[in-house]
Amino acid sequence: MKKHPLAAPVVKWAGGKRQLLEDIAAHLPNNYSTYYEPFFGGGAVLFELQPQKAVVNDINEELINVYNVIRDNVEDLVADLEKHKNEADYFYKIREMDRNKEKYNRLSDVEKASRILYLNKTCYNGLFRVNQQGEFNAPFGRYKNPNIVNEEVLRAVNNYFNKAEITFKCGDFVEAVQGIRKGDFVYFDPPYDPISDSANFTGYNRNGFSRREQIRLKRLCDRLNRKGINFLLSNSATEFILDLYKDYNITIVQAKRAINSKGNKRGSVDEVLVRNYE
Repeated sequence: MKKHPLAAPVVKWAGGKRQLLEDIAAHLPNNYSTYYEPFFGGGAVLFELQPQKAVVNDINEELINVYNVIRDNVEDLVADLEKHKNEADYFYKIREMDRNKEKYNRLSDVEKASRILYLNKTCYNGLFRVNQQGEFNAPFGRYKNPNIVNEEVLRAVNNYFNKAEITFKCGDFVEAVQGIRKGDFVYFDPPYDPISDSANFTGYNRNGFSRREQIRLKRLCDRLNRKGINFLLSNSATEFILDLYKDYNITIVQAKRAINSKGNKRGSVDEVLVRNYE
């Protein structure tokens, strides 16, 4: 299947992988049947590879709804996005919609997807951030001309989603790889182990991702390894992660990270690519 050059991430995402695509591509196995990505997020790696067959998962229901709507209803989504305004009062009115659950649940899937894409493009730093109640809480970004509709990319992603065989799941990362077989390949991009307290950003899902979860993910990697299934995993190069995966092949890579409350803390940081193959 020919790659679509315009198929690219439709949301800005904390820890997105665009800048590490060359490093990731250099460490992929040569051949695999089905591509699995249990922490999908913005999907930069999937859109770069554009595999013919994939199973992608994210625990964030709002995000998975966006992808389902792009696949099934892209023209209605484009039309709905055109109604939005890049104004602070309007932004906060749209942001507040999920505070009234009964009213919010009356929105169509297209309207919910449109709202999330609008907030993501116009909020500060392009974050997808929710509070403990699961409510979107990033402030207005004051950008001059955000690309709210971005219809060319939305249509390209729709085209890829409909040409390829892609299964979307919304649940725990362990369930995301149920039914995986030898010859398939998994790319794990979990919320990173924080390099400092201020860098602890897991706000795109209200449940967070603790070190207990990191250990549970490592155990899943061990199970896949015993089955002879190849995996590649990204994470921060903390002592905890380096020790956790010490029995696997670890490559240190450099990434620029902009999400930090302190401007002078933004810049190149060490990250790891962990894999169980040569």
